[in-house]
Amino acid sequence: MIDFNENPNKNNFILPEIIFEDNHLLVINKLNSQIVQGDKTGDSPLSEMLKEYIKKKYNKPGNVFLGVVHRIDRPASGLVIFAKTSKSLSRLNQMIQNREIKKTYWAVVKTQPPLDSGHLINFLKKNEKLNKSFVCEESVKDSHRAELYYKLIGKSDNYFLLEINLITGRHHQIRTQLAHIGCPIKGDIKYGFPRTNPNGSIHLHAQKIEFTHPVKQDFISLTCNPPVDNVWKAFSI
Repeated sequence: MIDFNENPNKNNFILPEIIFEDNHLLVINKLNSQIVQGDKTGDSPLSEMLKEYIKKKYNKPGNVFLGVVHRIDRPASGLVIFAKTSKSLSRLNQMIQNREIKKTYWAVVKTQPPLDSGHLINFLKKNEKLNKSFVCEESVKDSHRAELYYKLIGKSDNYFLLEINLITGRHHQIRTQLAHIGCPIKGDIKYGFPRTNPNGSIHLHAQKIEFTHPVKQDFISLTCNPPVDNVWKAFSI
């Protein structure tokens, strides 16, 4: 086993759980402290960490290719796909554009939604300075259509568990749209939850992903467990 815990002050060196791997793909269960690609924080991103994992595991000389297919927010957890070849990256990018990759999320919210299931369509605009998206009118410049389906699938003493099927992939889309109907995600103070989680996470988890293998053409359906904490445990999932 490769030890990535080289620096105890950088918890993003922890190797995430690998859900699927072959010659073309690598799918992991991202921890809610990790970033997929590098940003202004300077913290080591998953893309670089996983290149080092591949290099050591397969004893590869020189630079290792690993393409980022999509991202999820740093405080969220769950499934992320990486491409190990340029061929698979190109095909997966096209599948993303064609909405051929189905993504299912779980979100823990404090307030029960107005309906047990619903179809949300909004127009979102990103504020770059605040790194935050807002619901706006369709006519606003640089706004983008955002669409998802949600369903109430669990209740605990204090919270509600929603399952979200994401149709589009906008900046902070789930967080913004759920907050707009009065259901901010637990820990997400940026979108209206009253307090943070102790570790800075939010209770948003990319739980399932389904797609056709970009090279072999097999149907792939992958799931992963959310982080281990008392809030997730309360739903017996």
